[in-house]
Amino acid sequence: MTAPIEVKVPDIGDFGAVPVIEVHVSAGDQVNAEDPLVTLESDKATMDVPSPAAGSVAEVLVKVGDEVSVGSPILLLTPGDGAVSTPPSLVEQQEPAPASAPAAAPAPSAPAAAPAAGGVDTPAGIHAGPAVRRSARELGVDLAAVTPTGPKGRITKDDLLGFLKGPAQPAAAAATGAGIPEIPAQDFSTFGPIDIAPLPRIKKVSGPFLHRSWLNVPHVTHNDEADITDLDRYRKELDTAAKNDHNPYRVTLLAFLVKACVGALKEFPEVNSSLSSEKDALILKHYYNIGIAVDTPGGLVVPVVKDADRKGVVELSREFMSTSAKARDGKLGPSDLAGGTFTISSLGGIGGTSFTPIVNAPEVAILGVVRSKLSPVWNGTEFTARNMLPLSLSYDHRVIDGALAARFARHLCYLLEDDRRLLL
Repeated sequence: MTAPIEVKVPDIGDFGAVPVIEVHVSAGDQVNAEDPLVTLESDKATMDVPSPAAGSVAEVLVKVGDEVSVGSPILLLTPGDGAVSTPPSLVEQQEPAPASAPAAAPAPSAPAAAPAAGGVDTPAGIHAGPAVRRSARELGVDLAAVTPTGPKGRITKDDLLGFLKGPAQPAAAAATGAGIPEIPAQDFSTFGPIDIAPLPRIKKVSGPFLHRSWLNVPHVTHNDEADITDLDRYRKELDTAAKNDHNPYRVTLLAFLVKACVGALKEFPEVNSSLSSEKDALILKHYYNIGIAVDTPGGLVVPVVKDADRKGVVELSREFMSTSAKARDGKLGPSDLAGGTFTISSLGGIGGTSFTPIVNAPEVAILGVVRSKLSPVWNGTEFTARNMLPLSLSYDHRVIDGALAARFARHLCYLLEDDRRLLL
């Protein structure tokens, strides 16, 4: 009989004592390679620890609420045949979800709960940590009636407190720390038929960070456009050669945008900085890690191209292809998403004329790109058709003023308007 192997927490970046928020398997479950075993939650994202091989779970070594780090053992796995279908324990966790959703809907209009004698036993299908469950029992609160706001439909301590205070109290606003009243809840079913579609996990995790950035950063957006007629002609030549390579890849405008952004960041180092936590100094970064917003079925993720200043167009193009595939398959790890100094959000494949991207704090600026267009441009003697690329630079006005933003955007356009300048 094959001896069980110890499955440990893989590299999760610079995170320690990360809590386990879900355990997907139990002893005896059959799993396939890459099946999720447990889910961890850092301050930036949730992440699944996948099974390294097919086999049978011999023993689970962690439980919800435990804190783990890189190398922490999570279970013993006996290699062997994989699962034919979804592991039974995962089905047990998933099946109660539809039943709990309707129960949560009346929560905004429910009166504050009064403690019941002996407490209430909370069902295992509810996603809540041990401390929240214990508090609910002590206060006599049925967690099925509490509306969850945490990642993956998880009930937080603030959700429990908000339920106890009742709808008249600004519990949600106090939880955000912004003092902004919540939009009153409505029963939309009174106006017509509705469906309830749970938010994808990526949006549940990224939403609070976007909200926090929007509330804390004074956003301003500066628009400009670059003449990429010559650059795009050169890009197409490289793309044709790349498609005929023995290991085919694509050369998109994004690789040139990254090179141009690095050049502009070197020229204007304040844009490659972060505001100190005391808000009295700039942390100037001497490395250039460019975040690229990638559209996936579950929502936008922002993998980071490390040391972009040391990579050429071909190397960047190959990396984009690999990273995009990992993003779509949900295979990005914490280290793939950390350490960015500047972000590019491109809607070029979709359309638009301009937009206001939200600064990816603690970065201080983000570049929005939409589809290029042919426009008549006066060359001094006549109008000629040129391929113009609209650019939208959103920035933190505490760090970057309008003049600096305009100079940065204009220098970025200057670099894009002649590919030879990207080599300097």
